[in-house]
Parts: sequence; structure tokens; C-alpha cells
Amino acid sequence: MDDAKPWLRCYRCWSTDLEIQVHYEGIHKVDPETGERAEVVDQVQEAVVQCLDCMHDQPHLQFAEGRVEPVEDRWERMIAGTPWVASCAVTVDADEVETCSGPEAGDALSYAAFGDHGTREFFTHVRYHKHEDDSRIVVHLLVELYARSAEEAAEVLEEASRGALAIMSLAEESRPPAAAEDRH
Repeated sequence: MDDAKPWLRCYRCWSTDLEIQVHYEGIHKVDPETGERAEVVDQVQEAVVQCLDCMHDQPHLQFAEGRVEPVEDRWERMIAGTPWVASCAVTVDADEVETCSGPEAGDALSYAAFGDHGTREFFTHVRYHKHEDDSRIVVHLLVELYARSAEEAAEVLEEASRGALAIMSLAEESRPPAAAEDRH
């Protein structure tokens, strides 16, 4: 019996060789009798699912209640979709940009433009940015994202955008060869 789940694979290379990296921080009371940890005061758990073959994070998967589950609003788009590349610009408030120079600038500008999508789900390349005045920055990017159609790709960009979005071009790319061979 084949219990394979269509979402439990890398969206880039289709490998099923995945791992979970769990980062846990917790504050616990200590039981004065046993020295063991007692009640939880505060805890934070972050987890990232990563493909061991191509080393890409898997933003369509999440770790919840001890198991990997699909993120409902994106797994079908990322598994059934194809890569789309957009040349676009996002105008954001200057206050939203942590830094626009140095080694952290690319991530900071991508995050300002698309939030977590810009640093976790999309492959972004900041081409350049322009200060319109003291209050706004226009970030020009190339963005690769996965979608089932041009309309869906534009919709995903629009929903993720944290400012005024202008899409100059949007083109469908082909999947990496390993994924194309596995598709039946």
C-alpha cells in the first residue's frame, strides 16, 4: 500500500530526503525537591524543514505537534506549480528597511519588500534600491516563486508585498531536471 503524501517532498528537486531543524528556547521552573524541570514559564520553538539533497528550506511544510504537515495555503501551489521569475519593484516606507548597505542589505531589503515570503519562500535577488525621499525606498528585485499560473504568481506577489508593487515582467521557467524526471 502506497502511503506517500504528495506534499512530503522537496518542492525544488522532489527528493523525499528531508530533515527538521528544531530550535527550542525555554524557561522552566526547577522542582526544589528533585532538581528536575517543573512547570514551563515560557517557551519558543522554531522549526525548519530542509531537503538534504539540494539543501533548500521547505516553506510549504511546517512542524506542528510532533509531525511535519503541509502549509495549506501554499503546498499545492509549490508542488504542482512551476517556477516563475518576476522583475518587480516594491515601494516601502523607509522605516521598514533595517539596513540598506553592507552584507545584511539584501535580506533586509527583501524582507522590507515581501516580509517572511521574501526571505523564506521566494528566491529574491535585490538588483538595486532607490531612496525616493526621506520616507520611501523603492526596492528593485528579481523574484523566483512557485505558482500554477501567471495569474496565481502575480496574486502571490501582490499578497506578500508590503508596499506598492509594480511587476515589470513575469516569465515561467522550467522545473529543475530531477523534478521533471519524477513527475508522472
